[in-house]
Amino acid sequence: MRLSGLAERMPVAARILVLAFFLCLGVGAAGWGTQLVEFYETGCPHCARLHQFLESLSPKYPELEIIRYEIHEPEGQQLLDKLLRAYNTELGSVPIVFIGDVAMIEDTFIGLEAEPVVASGRAADMRLEEAIRVAIAQSAPSPLERAKTVEGKGLAGTLTIPAVLVAAAADSVNPCTFAVLVLLLGTLLVAGRKGKVLQAGLSFTLAIYISYFLMGLGIFSAIQAAGVQRPFILAVSGLAILLGLWNMKDYFAYGKWFTIEVPQRWRPTVKRITSSVVSVPGAFAVGVLDSLFLLPCSSGPYIAILALLSKTTTRTQGIGLLLFYNLIFILPLLLITLGVHFGFTTTARAERWRSARLGKLHLVSGVVMFLLGAGMIVVLQLGYL
Repeated sequence: MRLSGLAERMPVAARILVLAFFLCLGVGAAGWGTQLVEFYETGCPHCARLHQFLESLSPKYPELEIIRYEIHEPEGQQLLDKLLRAYNTELGSVPIVFIGDVAMIEDTFIGLEAEPVVASGRAADMRLEEAIRVAIAQSAPSPLERAKTVEGKGLAGTLTIPAVLVAAAADSVNPCTFAVLVLLLGTLLVAGRKGKVLQAGLSFTLAIYISYFLMGLGIFSAIQAAGVQRPFILAVSGLAILLGLWNMKDYFAYGKWFTIEVPQRWRPTVKRITSSVVSVPGAFAVGVLDSLFLLPCSSGPYIAILALLSKTTTRTQGIGLLLFYNLIFILPLLLITLGVHFGFTTTARAERWRSARLGKLHLVSGVVMFLLGAGMIVVLQLGYL
């Protein structure tokens, strides 16, 4: 029986299925094309120029499929992190392109030569077109396939949440903020405002939470937008180690040379402002001032964690971990407020406890800062960060 006769007797639905089958075979034989993955930033003139150049190549290379991601979108950030590790390179300025065995980070080409090559303008266009031509000729696998071979965030990503938890717990043992809160609550009690203790304490704590979170978010956004580079991480890690050693010094020789607390010349002003507050809005204002003037007490672990988050998380994940960090940071303040309100302790007893353990508080904070800084350097040297 002839095939044409068989086709005529087939139902319409069967004909469609057979046609689809042969189309699939044809597509499979021709291949799915060569994929180029491009990362751009909205408003970036260099990205706009690259996009125009790639669009001009489309008629010349119909096999080329261009996949674009905005670098600030969570999906794009996660994919970019995997591609950077798959191509064994570091984050740089946009535009960023991956095709075949080549990565282009702004004006630097990695993979065409034994060493990275810097080119701009027409020279960069020619190198990129050559990479496209080679990838098409070799039927190079898609960069997206390479990204699938990279699982998770590596060792640094695995350690991010434990690092946030430990650093926040150590940072929460903050002698400076304890002192201000105890003074504030004591002022309210002396003024006969015992009923305001809970509200004022919660208002002060809320101000600390909001202020520290917003400052952290600003630093995190700035670091992530600029792109965390190896020298910056090394500098932050070194700072954490130095601050850690200096904090540990205060366990053995408290008050000698320089102490990582609010400067002596600021203390009378802080005490005067705090002791004049007898209202809930005033407590909130004191909390905001406290977060600004007493930042030296907690800047070390906070900045180190912000650098780690900017490298190992997307913006959404980073914000969530910042909220978590600051929640742990304020827990002791909540406990002090509730303890004084319900009569489990007094402000005088809380201040005596704080003063008697200043050295140990500095020791705990110092050890955590030192380990955090040293750990980041080790992870960086091993290539996991």
